[in-house]
Amino acid sequence: MALFDAIRWTTRGLISGSCRPTVIGLENVPADGPFIVAPNHLSFLDSVIVQALMPRPVAFFAKAEYFTTGGVKGRVMKSFFEAVGSIPVERGEQAASVQALKTLLDILESGKGIGIYPEGTRSRDGILYRGRTGVGWLALTTGAPVIPVGLIGTQHLQPAGRNAVKPQHFTMKVGEPLYFEKTGPDHSLPARRQVTDTIMDAIAALSGQERATGYNQSKITD
Repeated sequence: MALFDAIRWTTRGLISGSCRPTVIGLENVPADGPFIVAPNHLSFLDSVIVQALMPRPVAFFAKAEYFTTGGVKGRVMKSFFEAVGSIPVERGEQAASVQALKTLLDILESGKGIGIYPEGTRSRDGILYRGRTGVGWLALTTGAPVIPVGLIGTQHLQPAGRNAVKPQHFTMKVGEPLYFEKTGPDHSLPARRQVTDTIMDAIAALSGQERATGYNQSKITD
């Protein structure tokens, strides 16, 4: 926890000093117990931003390459992702797969926070895509509150296909917790879809994005 705090505070300081973000609603994150953070996804840096700025640790999936990249950049990434409890996933593995969701389930059952992008991957065109139902499965299975998050402008920090990060102002809006009845893993697909759609409505209200009726078919796997 000491390493997490040190890295989180350092990263938070770098983000705050260089980007001067507008952050709204951190008081909506529960002080204790499990919680699910559900943001929209515009940039590779979104997980770093959420993990650094949230008042409690949030574990996201991260590509396995982020733990194995060489050089100074690789060591920095590995240290950060390990410190904040990120979970390495091999390229090509679907974050909504049963095994991956069970990993997140274990974290929630230990009383900690996890992050999951309902869209599955980042949006290249800035549109908010239909949510995949993994987040609904987690919410119904555990009864953990879902914290919707709207990220605005993070796509300008590191546009897709570019390595350089350009400090820019962005906004992170943290919505009020959404509570759903705990049903355990035995619930209907329509119930899971309804919960997911409710979560996406809350994200859209925070981010102000145009919405798509279909899923994001991008091959990006972060």
